[in-house]
Amino acid sequence: MITLQQDDDGFIRMNRHFPDRSLIRITFTGGASEDFTGAQLNTVYDEALAQFLGQNRLEGAKGFSRAPAKTVHPTKKITVVKVHEGMAR
Repeated sequence: MITLQQDDDGFIRMNRHFPDRSLIRITFTGGASEDFTGAQLNTVYDEALAQFLGQNRLEGAKGFSRAPAKTVHPTKKITVVKVHEGMAR
């Protein structure tokens, strides 16, 4: 089981998908905890990523640059996901 802690702003650190069948327990700032499957959190991550890309107008970016890609700070990726109690239901 993977254990994650919600920060004071309501986010958990998640920068990739978890295996679909893995069990993840999130402990919220209020002290409550809920169990999620990897598939549930992957859906939450995908929705947050789509919202991020849409707000920054990155979802339909076309074309390419011949310059080498900078890998220090990826621009089309998120590292935190907002969660709240009751999401596992």
